[in-house]
Amino acid sequence: MRHWVLVCAVLLASCVTRGKYDELKQKYDEAQKQLGERQTQIGDLHQRIAAEQAKAQALEAEIASAKQQLALLGEARTAKEAELAALQAEQTKLNDELANLLKDRSQLKESTDRLQQALLELNKRKVEAEKRVAEFKALLAKFKNLIDAGKLQVKLVDGRMVLVLPTDVLFDSGSAKLSKEGVEAVRDVTAVLKTMRDKRFQIEGHTDNVPIRTAQYPSNWELSSARALGVVKAMVEAGMPAEALSAAGYGEYHPSARNDSDAHKRENRRIEIVLVPDLSMLPGFEELKRVVEK
Repeated sequence: MRHWVLVCAVLLASCVTRGKYDELKQKYDEAQKQLGERQTQIGDLHQRIAAEQAKAQALEAEIASAKQQLALLGEARTAKEAELAALQAEQTKLNDELANLLKDRSQLKESTDRLQQALLELNKRKVEAEKRVAEFKALLAKFKNLIDAGKLQVKLVDGRMVLVLPTDVLFDSGSAKLSKEGVEAVRDVTAVLKTMRDKRFQIEGHTDNVPIRTAQYPSNWELSSARALGVVKAMVEAGMPAEALSAAGYGEYHPSARNDSDAHKRENRRIEIVLVPDLSMLPGFEELKRVVEK
């Protein structure tokens, strides 16, 4: 460089004037200055480029980190979505179980209500049964003298209270007219029964299987019916309300024993005073009533 400057200086000294030299030197100095500025600018540019490259690398690192975080977030989202789906499935299962439990609870309540109703009905029947037993015992006590004298029996037949009076005590053979002893027996029985207010009684006549064929009684049906009506009239005369009584004749068709001996035939010849059950007190009466009223 210095060599070139010296050469130039010699050449200039030998070839150009002083003014021209100064002009050229000035231009040269300016060129050198500009060159220095350019080099400084280039250095600055290199620094800026290096800084921008560093920023770019930092951004690339951040982008890579962001991508990694985004991937992790995607995986976490997928896991959360799977967890949410599992929770929704579990919630659906729990809702179904809750619905079943509510249904079971409703059915259990209905079953409990039915059981409670059945228990109430059972208690009601128990009270009625105890009441009937008490009435039966009271009647036995009131009829004790007649029972002990062999003039009366008290039985339960098909759940009904039945007073049995042997017709041999009440009537002569083949007759429907009450004997004196029979009238007394009927009056004694009526004295007790008429105290049982709001009760109804059916007087039933029964015979043995020995046929009767007379002008007045062509068969045992007529005889048994006439005897039942005779007892009804005697009970009314003894103070029994007529509306509480009814009569029926069964002839020989409802025996209480086989007609294979005199003793059994005597047992079959009888008058039965049957306590007519109050249908409203029987189980299922309300249901039957609703069916009839439809």
